[in-house]
Amino acid sequence: MLAAEAGGRLLLIEGVRSGEGIPAAEVMEALAPLTSHVRHEPLSADASLWGRTVDDDRYALIARPAPRPRHTEVVDVHLVLRRGDEVLLARRAGTGYADGLLHAPSGHVEDGEDVRAAMIREAEEETGITLSPDDLRVALVMQHRGPGGDPRTGWFFEAECGADREPYNREPDKCSELTWHPLSALPADMVAYCRAGLDAYRAGERFVIHWHEDGDSIAYDSTGERRAIHLPATGTPA
Repeated sequence: MLAAEAGGRLLLIEGVRSGEGIPAAEVMEALAPLTSHVRHEPLSADASLWGRTVDDDRYALIARPAPRPRHTEVVDVHLVLRRGDEVLLARRAGTGYADGLLHAPSGHVEDGEDVRAAMIREAEEETGITLSPDDLRVALVMQHRGPGGDPRTGWFFEAECGADREPYNREPDKCSELTWHPLSALPADMVAYCRAGLDAYRAGERFVIHWHEDGDSIAYDSTGERRAIHLPATGTPA
């Protein structure tokens, strides 16, 4: 007999009689990858269950389903480095992803870092710019998904590039050039979600979802920006 509660426990009553049936150990082994715990209850010795004494192996197994894994996402950071009306973009090269396309200086948050520390580290590693926490302003938060990829959460930080902070390409193995572009006239040859993030930032949006379907292009496509969904933010409480 087999019974199950939705999202709850599985009850299996089985036995081996005259060589026919499945031994408890075999069933428990099969259930192990799918469950968090399996309890084995021998039943042969309880004659009241069968109306008579039995000498074969009868048992019940009570199994709890394995918990569903919690959703996790990579967190990345993106630098909106301003020089007046211009922003700095880096052309990807030799990375195996979006090579040849422009993108803001960016990278992943490492274990133990907060997003500000990650942005400061990535800015120095990629552009030679030394920033402090007070230099950073949150420009945008975006949940995004690349074609065939997993969801990620990206933090876009704005910072000013003063005369004492001239960036240079510190990672020529990953970037072929750093170039300045007017925020109001961004180039088309950009990574799609980065272009959508900068467009939303310029429009004053602060929270965006940018979702690719698996067959979409990584590159920006002005006809395909259905992917960008701007999320309304609350105002200042009265």
